[in-house]
Amino acid sequence: MTPEDLVEIELIKRLKYKYLRCLDQKGWDEIETCFVPDATARYGGGLYEFEGRDAIMEFLRTSMGATTMLSSHRCHHPEIDLVGGDEATGTWALEDVVILTDMGINVQGAAFYTDRYVKRGGAWLIAHTGYRRSYEELMPRASIKGLKLTADWWATDGRSTLG
Repeated sequence: MTPEDLVEIELIKRLKYKYLRCLDQKGWDEIETCFVPDATARYGGGLYEFEGRDAIMEFLRTSMGATTMLSSHRCHHPEIDLVGGDEATGTWALEDVVILTDMGINVQGAAFYTDRYVKRGGAWLIAHTGYRRSYEELMPRASIKGLKLTADWWATDGRSTLG
C-alpha cells in the first residue's frame, strides 16, 4: 500500500463519516451529495432496497425525517480496499441508537455495512450502501427508571436542560 493509497482511503472514510453525520443531523441536501445518481441501497438485510439517489433520498427523508426521531450512527473498524484507480469497497461495523420520542421507544443495534465507492471528478462517492443487522432491540423508555431526555438537537437546540 502506498502513501497515495492511504490518502484515498482517508477520503473514503471522511465520505462515510459525512453520510452518518448528515443522517443524524437530517442534512438531506448535504447527504445527497454523497451518492452517485445511479446509487443503490439495501438496508435492513434487504428489507428496504432502492435504486437511484432520488429513491434513496426519499426513503431517508421519509423514514428518518421527523424531529421526534433522534439518532446516533457510529461506524468503525473500516476495511477499505481500493479496486483500481476509481473504485473501492468497504465493510464497516455499525452501532446505532434511535430514540423515538413521540412513541417512547429506544432502538439500538449493530450491523455491518457493505459499500461500494467510485471516484468521479476527483471525489469519492457512494455507489452502493447497505447493511445487515447483527442484532436490534427495542425498549420502552418508560421501563427505564429515572430516564430523562435532557438535550435534543431540535427541541433544545442541543443544549442540556440540566444547567
